Amino acid sequence: MMTTVAIGFAALMLAGVPLAFMLIIVTMIALQLFSFTPQQAVVEQLFNSLDSFVLLAIPFFVLAGSIMTKGAIAKRLIAFINSLVGWIPGGLGVSGVLACIFFAAISGSGPATVVAIGSIMIPALVEAGYHKRFAIGLITTSGSLGIVIPPSIPMILYCLVMNVSVAEMFMAGILPGLLIGLSLVIYTVLRARRHNWKIGERPSLAEVIRTGKEGFWAILLPVVVLGGIYSGVFTPTEAAAVSVGYALFVELFIYRECSLREIPEICRESSIMASCLLFLLAGAMTFNWLLTAEEIPAMVARFVMEHIHSPWLFLLAINLLLLILGCFMDSVSAVLILSPLFLDTLQGYHIDLVHFGIVMVLNIEFGMLTPPFGLNLFVSMGVTGEKLRTVVSGVLPLLALLLCCLLLVTYIPDISLLLPKLFLR
Repeated sequence: MMTTVAIGFAALMLAGVPLAFMLIIVTMIALQLFSFTPQQAVVEQLFNSLDSFVLLAIPFFVLAGSIMTKGAIAKRLIAFINSLVGWIPGGLGVSGVLACIFFAAISGSGPATVVAIGSIMIPALVEAGYHKRFAIGLITTSGSLGIVIPPSIPMILYCLVMNVSVAEMFMAGILPGLLIGLSLVIYTVLRARRHNWKIGERPSLAEVIRTGKEGFWAILLPVVVLGGIYSGVFTPTEAAAVSVGYALFVELFIYRECSLREIPEICRESSIMASCLLFLLAGAMTFNWLLTAEEIPAMVARFVMEHIHSPWLFLLAINLLLLILGCFMDSVSAVLILSPLFLDTLQGYHIDLVHFGIVMVLNIEFGMLTPPFGLNLFVSMGVTGEKLRTVVSGVLPLLALLLCCLLLVTYIPDISLLLPKLFLR
């Protein structure tokens, strides 16, 4: 059966069939040829895979990110952070990285972070004398933290297919996200000192207080969302709904830079994006149902453990596989397909599923920055109007930093598991 599935995937991929349809078609072919299960079961599985309360978090977080991208939250965040660190060497670049971290904590989306922060920070960095390629690469890479810093849509998808606690996954992403952010900050400061880039004037205390007051409502949002989740006030799904209501209230009645006339268009764009994610998830869950029914994960586990005798080597092999796949297909899709396939193997090696999920998410981040299918690269092209070659040349030096962080998180599990162990286990 696996040979037929592999041939089916290859043929459909060459034909340019979208991945969600590929998963469903391959599942139907496998059922027809190798099982007595009727085809109606596919329809039932498509419905059952989306019949989950947790899934409501995805459209809510997508909508919240779109509202904040269109409004003034990003601008207020940048102004406040720049007043704090803009006067140090590379301060404007550091402000861009920190703004991406904060916006990531309220949007859950890498592309939304690149659009919201990049449209403001990249022109400002270039005007301040930073190299254009460096500015584009820094913000494009920092924007990918939108899927590492919680709340994160890929984390929710991973939790659904692997039956992992969303709260634990969110908390496990905090330290790896801060590690990547810190490495980007240090890199920016060192480059600024080397090239003597322009340093802004140190603002007065009154200026810091003013920008702090203006950005207060934006800064408060991640506190409300994440604080509510970890304190048990509401679930991650309810937190997503709260983030939408909060973003609408702040943009419409406090900052007033987003009008009611723009809301229908924002909802339309968000519904399209959320629908694509949910349809892909439905296809992946249906394919995973087929694999589980045919005991494919158990077969893979036996094969892997016969040939790879160390969990360290297994994790290295998984990282290499995902890094390669990320250059040729959507990394989120690869994670949805491969994660359940290795479930029995992970249990055999006693690898924590939350830790493995963070490793997967970091691979997704890497895949969003590698050509030819890196989503953040194309978003950055749209924001800057530059060619793909220019964006890629700016991102490439920073990929080495991300790779180092990936290896650290992979082989030092406590980077991701420390906070869940302290507060949730």
